[in-house]
Formats: sequence, C-alpha cells, structure tokens
Amino acid sequence: MIRCSPGHVCNRVHLGLIEVRQLQYAVLTADSLSFARAAARLNMKQSTLSRKVKDLEIRLGIKLFERTTRGAEVTENGKVFIEQARRIVTDVENLLTTARNVSYGLQGRLAVGYCSSLMSGNLRLAFSDYLGRFPEVQFDGIEGSPEKIIHGLQSQTMDVGVAPIGLSEEGLHSKPLWSERLFVALLEDSELALKDKIYWQDLRREVFVVSSNGIGPILGNLLSARLTEQGFRPAVIYQDTSQESVLSMIAAKRFISVASEASQGVPWQDLRFREIYDGNGPARLDYALYWREDNDNPALKRFFKLIEERYPG
Repeated sequence: MIRCSPGHVCNRVHLGLIEVRQLQYAVLTADSLSFARAAARLNMKQSTLSRKVKDLEIRLGIKLFERTTRGAEVTENGKVFIEQARRIVTDVENLLTTARNVSYGLQGRLAVGYCSSLMSGNLRLAFSDYLGRFPEVQFDGIEGSPEKIIHGLQSQTMDVGVAPIGLSEEGLHSKPLWSERLFVALLEDSELALKDKIYWQDLRREVFVVSSNGIGPILGNLLSARLTEQGFRPAVIYQDTSQESVLSMIAAKRFISVASEASQGVPWQDLRFREIYDGNGPARLDYALYWREDNDNPALKRFFKLIEERYPG
C-alpha cells in the first residue's frame, strides 16, 4: 500500500503491479532513444534506469527495447505499449496539475502557445522571468504547431502565442520579437562537418528528418523554399515525434536535420551543430508574438510589459 503525506498528491499511482513512474521511465527512454540521455534528464544513473525498465519488461512479459551500443530502440511489441503508456502518463500529469492549481492562480491565468524549443534561448528566459516575477499567476505553456496556436488564440484557449513571423489571421495582432540562428545538425565525422562554412546550396543532396510537431513543419517548409530548384525537390522526412527524438535519429547515419539555436541547450553525443549561411550572413528565423485584439486578461498585460522590457521596439 502506498501512503502519501497529508496535503500532497501522490504520483506513485499503481496500475496492478505497475507504477506510473515506471511508465514515465519507459516513455522517456523511447523518446530519447537512449538510456544514457533519458537517465541524464531524470538525474539518475544509467544503470538504475536500465534496471527499472528491465523490471517493467519482466512484469509485462514482453521486451520493450533492443539495447545496443548506440542506444535503445523500441521493439514492435513495445511500440503499442509505449503509446498506451504515454496516454496514461499524460492523464496522470494533468490530474496532478489540476490538484496543484487548487492553490495556484490567485492572480489569474496566462496560457501561452509556442512552437520553439525550450532547451535554451529567448523563449525559455522569457518564461522563467515571468514565472519568477508573478508566482501566483497560473502559467500554462502549450507546445504546438503554428496552426494549433492560431486555433487556440481564436478559440480563446490561449492568450498569446510565440511563433515564427508570417502567421496571418483576422482579429490577431502581432509584434516582432527576436530571431534565432539556424543550424544543420549532423554527425561530427561527416564530410559536411569538415567545411569551413555551410551554405544552403551545400545541403541540396542531403536527406533531412524533421518533426511534424512544433516548429518542425516551419523548418520543413524553409528547406523546401531554400533548396528547391528546377527538376529537384529536397528530401524531407517528417516524423511524428519530438525534436529531441529527431536529433537522436541522426546517429543512424541516414539523415541530417535543421534546428534553431534554442535546440542546443543540452549536449548531444557524436552530433555537431553548424551554422547555415546565406548571401547575407548567418541564416536566421524570426519570431513574433500573436494575440487577439479583444483579449483584456490582466495576466496578459503583465506578460506584454515583461516582453517590452526585454525586447523593446
């Protein structure tokens, strides 16, 4: 029997003989394609994580991962289980968030949609600054594609969105924010990595993998715009997975990818991030703030004030 201290929500929910925490370990390992990377994000030893996942496999009676020297690949049987586990983990996290919010949000709620990585960069700093200044505002970050952000703003489930410049929808206002440099992500021993500078034209014969979520479609469209020439279109493969998992796929030596500088908040073994150049210098992706003109949320006004202080003009 599991006991939790009074006033606290227990996240060691049992599913028969399985704990939700074990499901979290399995899902994170699948997303990271590596016990080492998953363990680093969990701040635990790789051997400990591997043992806990192995215990889960024994309880289930199926093998979830093929363990190799380069990482961990989900088995065919494991794929079905991981997707079910992901839904359960998400549901439990939502329940915990609801419980915590009972005493949270005393000064209102702010829902921010975004499609940039939070590993590092301007967006992460802006979010951290807001959370530090206004601890009693319920702050909900919602990651999604630009289309999801537009829908969220129009349906008023989001107060404000941060996305690349270029979104246009009746009733929405926008304000330019910052720009991020663009990088090609590749193996450190590849021929491209040996070049002094990498230009868009150097990438024409490469095969790219990008996420179909978040900023991935924007990057895919950018590749098509930059690399399409008469009789040739770039090879861009979309994967319904996270940006972190996309970067992990590069180790298979079949793909490269494109990432913004915000995606480099953690070290990636065997990967190099090289700036992409065009005729005007380093290639960049410009971001803007989007909101409904009729939104009078006081928490949003505080967010505008913070943004104005950090990024005037």
